[in-house]
Amino acid sequence: MRDRWSKSEADRLEEEYANRYGQELAQRTHTSRLLGGEPGLVLHGGGNTSLKGASKNLLGAQVATLWVKASGHDLATLEPAGHVAVDLGGLRAWVGSGRGDEAASGFEEEAVLRSLLLNPNDPTPSIEAPVHAVIPGKFVDHSHADAVLALTNRPDGEAVVGRALGPEVVVLPYVPPGIELARAVAEAVESHPEATAMVWMFHGVVTWGETARESYQRMVELVSRAEAFLEEARLAPTVAGDEAAVTQAGERWSLLAPVVRGLLAAESGDPDQPWRRVVLHAIQDEATLSLLASPQARELLSSPALTADHLIRTRPLPLWLSDAALDDAVLFRSQLEAALIAYGEEYERYVERFSDRLAGLTPFAPQPRVLLIPGLGAVVAGGNGREAALVRDITAQTLATKAQLAASGARYQGLAEEHLFAMEYRPQQHAKLRGRRLLALAGRVALITGAAGAIGSGIARGLLEAGAQVAVTDLAGPRLDSLAEELAERFAGQVMAVGLDVTDPAAVGNAFEAVNRRWGGVDLVVINAGLAHVASLEELEPADFQRLTRVNVDGTLLLLKEAARHFRLQATGGDVVLISTKNVFAPGARFGAYSATKAAAHQLARIASLELAPLDVRVNMVAPDAVFGEGERRSGLWAEVGPDRMRARGLSPQELEEYYRQRNLLAARITPRHVANAVLFFATRQTPTTGATLPVDGGLPDATPR
Repeated sequence: MRDRWSKSEADRLEEEYANRYGQELAQRTHTSRLLGGEPGLVLHGGGNTSLKGASKNLLGAQVATLWVKASGHDLATLEPAGHVAVDLGGLRAWVGSGRGDEAASGFEEEAVLRSLLLNPNDPTPSIEAPVHAVIPGKFVDHSHADAVLALTNRPDGEAVVGRALGPEVVVLPYVPPGIELARAVAEAVESHPEATAMVWMFHGVVTWGETARESYQRMVELVSRAEAFLEEARLAPTVAGDEAAVTQAGERWSLLAPVVRGLLAAESGDPDQPWRRVVLHAIQDEATLSLLASPQARELLSSPALTADHLIRTRPLPLWLSDAALDDAVLFRSQLEAALIAYGEEYERYVERFSDRLAGLTPFAPQPRVLLIPGLGAVVAGGNGREAALVRDITAQTLATKAQLAASGARYQGLAEEHLFAMEYRPQQHAKLRGRRLLALAGRVALITGAAGAIGSGIARGLLEAGAQVAVTDLAGPRLDSLAEELAERFAGQVMAVGLDVTDPAAVGNAFEAVNRRWGGVDLVVINAGLAHVASLEELEPADFQRLTRVNVDGTLLLLKEAARHFRLQATGGDVVLISTKNVFAPGARFGAYSATKAAAHQLARIASLELAPLDVRVNMVAPDAVFGEGERRSGLWAEVGPDRMRARGLSPQELEEYYRQRNLLAARITPRHVANAVLFFATRQTPTTGATLPVDGGLPDATPR
């Protein structure tokens, strides 16, 4: 492990934060971020850091204080306020009182922690606050270092830790986190007053010191010792990767992902939204595929998590599916379906064995979060894109660490089942999940065509704000690239860009496959790509009419065909929204090519609503009018139509927009946001509706669908 301490960064943080938070908390922030930036140490909210000192309570009295990371906060991005101030004397008194052991409700433990906050409005402190309170160092660092867990998670772990890290490191057998662990640590510290580091079996490593740098560098030193020990003990050489296997796995995944995603969706009991969908990620690098293909893989990898802190994300065990028919989607579906049933039944038996410990918590759905499939890769699932990425990172680290341990000839051993359950259903762990804000389209994946224009980009923003993963597609080029970059600044991890010519059947299929590879499938298809042309019928050239037909009609047909195939494979329903136009109902002079081809597309969508209803696929239309755009994203249609309309009426661009605003009943300016809201109405299934047209035009009697 590399020492990444930076004096310049430490000085910068002192300059930024010292006046408000003090020099030591600024230094604490620097080393906390260093720990959080190492995936081999902590992941997504794991690990902990603290600082001891003194501060004033709300009454102005000086109080011995522990600043400790708040529960669920991420060390990598931690701000000084992420260390909440807790009454240090109160914590130590609690540890010494003998009250609040594991027999007590976890919620009571949380209540005690909150009662000791110096500011009751602060977030809840980490459950490990009492542990940090009894460790003598001014600064304390705690990580779940993979290299150390590769030493502890084996039958002879305690002896191995001693050989690898030296006798000065105290080793504790597994004790559940919280007040029980705090009491065990207090006894160990009293027995070893010279210690400056401690390893907790099946959990992690703790170091401490009188400065932030000293505690951090002790962590670096210990983890480096563990890494060196593992490398020296390596018996098996690193397996060479197979690029061909990676390519084949990717091709298989693009076809099988919707099958996996559909089978992992859980029934919701809501007839309008019958499925709770998941977002998938596939880990298919050379090392992972080689590991899954090795003879010892099933025994090694079908085992508990590295640390109990991961359980609420990954479940205690992954699902293993061997000898899968990866080139036959029908047979693969039946194999995976049977494996999921068996997994669910075993998980329910596991919960039943410890049902007396549920403490009022609702059991998790019995679907796995990690699937290990030789020849395909490690597939992970989350309730939204962020959660799926979190499970992916944990799984990647877990696989690498177990492989490292196996390479040294050791046998992996995880926590006993009773401890797994105790941590998976610990109330404080579930409290982290309670804090999630579930958006209307969380877990849903949308594909939008013509996304780089005014309406398409507005729809993309609306869907992203509602929590969807969104693939923005358009002709490849700067407009699409700039849109993706712009959206990703606000919606990191939720956006992907796919270059797509909707007139090319292969390109349409490839676009769906690209989304499958990234997120596992598609639930919502917004058909928005379209062209306009201004000419009277007398002037209209057949070539221009055919050009519009290829995009507006053929493109719609190709999208509907591919969506139907995809939704049938995924088998969890879906939604299609066609961005139609008021011209279907009230065409305009010199606009025959556009009006006729959009009317044909509209009719195709109505027919799709009839044909796809048995699959629970709803197909609806949104018919906007006079959407000029906002900001730099202007309407391509009005760039084509506007000059003709301005000449005919003698209007400036601003006067033209005002003319169209005044001609609707509500005198409303129609924006891309309004169109996005109409799409959201259908996407969120507010009513049991299919085959309908929703006008977004401010009220145009001649264009009212009838």
